[in-house]
Amino acid sequence: GAVGAALEDPSSWCGIIVDGEHTDPVVLRIALRCKAHDRFMLVTDAMPSVGTDNGSFELQGRRITVNGYACFDEDGRLAGSNIDMASCVRNAVSMLGLPLPEAVRMASEWPAEFLGLTHDTGRIAPGLKANLVLADEKLNVLETWIDGRSSKDGDGR
Repeated sequence: GAVGAALEDPSSWCGIIVDGEHTDPVVLRIALRCKAHDRFMLVTDAMPSVGTDNGSFELQGRRITVNGYACFDEDGRLAGSNIDMASCVRNAVSMLGLPLPEAVRMASEWPAEFLGLTHDTGRIAPGLKANLVLADEKLNVLETWIDGRSSKDGDGR
């Protein structure tokens, strides 16, 4: 199927949601053995509940309920994730056993490469945009910078 074809083709990119719901961590670890890690990107599939205390919300006329990192519709079907990128990085380290620098590249440098933006962003280097995250030892986000402007500047970023 499509997953096997993506894993087998060395030039294809694979986006993975490391929330423990979309794909079992065991399957993700197997996928990581099949393909060069620099062709994987962390993806959130984030629903409107991310970053809020909302336990449920309406989406296109359907009631969606939050349960941990996942969102389910009224029939119990997976509707999306309730995970932010910092949690995806944290889970890539804890669930998949990836080294932190590699998990960070899956959230930054490699998606920028996929999008053709490495001339501008995706890593820390002279001349690139200063899009940065400061995290504590548990990978909780303390501050962010977008284009060199701190989230603490009060401009809502």
